[in-house]
Amino acid sequence: MAPKSIDAVDDQIKDVIQDLFQIQVATHNYAGPQTQQELVRLITQLAESLAVLSKDASALPDQIPPEIIDYVDSGRNPDIYTREFIELVQKSNQYLKGRSEALTGFRDVLAEEMVKAWPEMKTDVDKVLEGSNIEHTREEKLVLQANGTSS
Repeated sequence: MAPKSIDAVDDQIKDVIQDLFQIQVATHNYAGPQTQQELVRLITQLAESLAVLSKDASALPDQIPPEIIDYVDSGRNPDIYTREFIELVQKSNQYLKGRSEALTGFRDVLAEEMVKAWPEMKTDVDKVLEGSNIEHTREEKLVLQANGTSS
């Protein structure tokens, strides 16, 4: 019967660790042929536990990205990978925020210049600005009102 959760596999890992500890104790207390059978039994039990663990763990869904596994396999710390990934995401977010703010500013300047050049299009420009669904801060609204545009 295969375990259905990661908790069951975690329990199996604990059992393997316990088996290894028992082998360590039996090896430390080895007293010749009279303890040999116990050591053989413990090693056989460890092999069976590892086989069950391997089979059941392979049935679990993969939740760890392969990049992290490769990172750890090469002897590197996964916490460093996480920190580098977070830094990369922050840089990307900053870039996209700047780009969004630049486009918003361009939209507002374009709308202002269009109203100056074609005053009869003010209502149409206002509709476009309204349709863009971009919330303006209080300060931006005051500037837009002072310039004769609104959103």
